[in-house]
Amino acid sequence: MIPKVAGWKKDRVSQLTDIFNSEGVVAVVDVSGVPASNMIDMRNTLRDRMSITMAKKSLMKIAWADSGRPADEFDSLLYGAEQPCVVHSSSMNAFEIFSELEKTRQGRPAKAGEKFPEDVTIPAGPTEFGPGPIVGEFNAVGIPAKIDKGKVAIQKETTFEQGQEISADLGIMLSKLGINPIEIGLILTGAIEDGHIFYSSDLDLDTDGLRQDIISGTSGAFNLACNVGWFSSITTPTLISKASGEALSVAIEAGIINDETATIIISKAKNSALALAGQLDSSALDEELIAVLGAASESAEVAPSEATESEEVEEAPPVKEEEEEEDAGFGGLGDLFG
Repeated sequence: MIPKVAGWKKDRVSQLTDIFNSEGVVAVVDVSGVPASNMIDMRNTLRDRMSITMAKKSLMKIAWADSGRPADEFDSLLYGAEQPCVVHSSSMNAFEIFSELEKTRQGRPAKAGEKFPEDVTIPAGPTEFGPGPIVGEFNAVGIPAKIDKGKVAIQKETTFEQGQEISADLGIMLSKLGINPIEIGLILTGAIEDGHIFYSSDLDLDTDGLRQDIISGTSGAFNLACNVGWFSSITTPTLISKASGEALSVAIEAGIINDETATIIISKAKNSALALAGQLDSSALDEELIAVLGAASESAEVAPSEATESEEVEEAPPVKEEEEEEDAGFGGLGDLFG
């Protein structure tokens, strides 16, 4: 006798088969330990970007086989998932899906029998609790405490090691300290996109660091291409500009006269001529050249003369006295000759 299959199972297999046959990314996430209320909130948050379908592993495998995909591929996606569900998105790639699912991670209080997923350290120091029975409750679970200055204080730093079993009372006391050691969320175990399988370790990238590495690498490649003269649509404008500048410098040094170099060469020659003329005796120069050198000299002395103007003003009184003495002398000669 062929066992009768429940209708809802057929419907779920059909639904999963359609998902596996559709375009986009298919991923498996582990939702073990996620309370129903949290799961509802997470699904509502992600609803616009991806679908999340709950099903048993056996039904998932049947649907995967019905879609014509290799069985070992789905086994790879399921690896490490205690309570799997299927995620599908046609608008996001595998890296984007992983990034969004990572945002659902959160801590929850530990239950009796669960184990620390990693070392948890409680620092020594005061707490927010006042005196009362709570002091004995802390000490009973291995967290040494006492009353200090009207507050409950942890006497010394206490560490619970990874893998250590958590009792119900310890879970409660940790929660009172704001420590929720059990991490929950939609934890991606694997994804398949365009026939390529990605594990969570493949998708866990430092995007900011990667972006900076790409920028740095692109800049280095551009500089290298320009230095070796590699022409492309990106480097050609820079290489032409560089070559134009170098050609202009060579033309100026060689004294080649054209529309671009004439003004620069004439200016350079003029400056050289003035520098040479400035070293000659004035008797060897004509009036025009002397005037030019004089104008240049006056221009160079403008700043110093302005800087000493105040000093000259202060020295004016002695000059006046000297003039008075000279006037007095001429007055005496006038008297002598009538």
